[in-house]
Amino acid sequence: MAEAPDLRPNPIVQLTLMRLREIGREPGVLFWAFGFPVVLSLALGIAFRARGPEPVVVGALPGISVDAHRALADAKVQVKELEGMAAEMELRAGRVNLLLAPTPGPGHAITYRFDPARAEARTARATVNQILQRAAGQTEPRLVRDEEVHEPGSRYIDFLVPGLIAMNLMSGSMWGVAWVVVQMRVRKLLKRLLAAPMRRRHLMYALGLARLVIIPLELIVILVFSRVFFSVQVTGSYVALLAVSFAGSACFASIAIAVASRAENTETVSGLMNLITMPMFITSGVFFASSNFPESIQPAIRILPLTAMCDGLRAVMIDGAGLGGVLPSLLILALWGVPSFLLGLRYFRWN
Repeated sequence: MAEAPDLRPNPIVQLTLMRLREIGREPGVLFWAFGFPVVLSLALGIAFRARGPEPVVVGALPGISVDAHRALADAKVQVKELEGMAAEMELRAGRVNLLLAPTPGPGHAITYRFDPARAEARTARATVNQILQRAAGQTEPRLVRDEEVHEPGSRYIDFLVPGLIAMNLMSGSMWGVAWVVVQMRVRKLLKRLLAAPMRRRHLMYALGLARLVIIPLELIVILVFSRVFFSVQVTGSYVALLAVSFAGSACFASIAIAVASRAENTETVSGLMNLITMPMFITSGVFFASSNFPESIQPAIRILPLTAMCDGLRAVMIDGAGLGGVLPSLLILALWGVPSFLLGLRYFRWN
């Protein structure tokens, strides 16, 4: 006699649908998944849009010659006449890029006061010095000309959008999995699920699958918005773009499972997630190139999962890479994701 087929619903499918319904009923989750990246892209895109050079603003202490004032005014440099503590306060607040002070002694020597750690201060120093030297009779040894580049692919917004995608996928996976698991533990929902015909891995798979279902929607929103408003293009393979996005989200969902496996309350899991994500926000090249950090820590930065995802997305969107070009990024993400998932599954507790 033939055995009757098992008509019970698949627990992974049911749990995934449950999580998707919960997401659809939470306006806050929808905003952070779809609205926040758009708002952030718009704000940063406007802030760093193609525009003319920033005006050079300098402060002049008493004693600077009339000829110096005239030369700077002719070159469209804004000069503020300042004195004493007011001058120092303007410099500290960044309202002037450079202070001009008379140098004691014969002639009309000038002392430049500026903070060399500020790029705009270094630029102001070079600009003002060139103007004053030329006014004093110095000639340029060689003619040069500038060619400003505003082509798609070479702008800051082209660098920024892949980083925003990576940051959004990481945050969504971490908070959308770890926070949910701990919330279910605190509300005793995990304990009730023990009575259902399911295993702990079914719940883990379902939480991860729910995130993977949302990823294409998140990518479409960000990519369409950045294309329409800032002409940001994907020059490489869309298959490679999806591969990096899915692998990155799966990796961070696995890390979230490990983080939430034994956390007893939301305060603990929040602290752990911030401890993991904040260093990567800073070092992994979301808003600026990770090469700005010292060479001694570059090997550690290169193996971070967020660095791998940023590098993979930029390789596809800016450099035109295909699936083969993002294999190193996929490997790093797998090396982080698989052990994290196994670790979380091993030490996961229901209550």
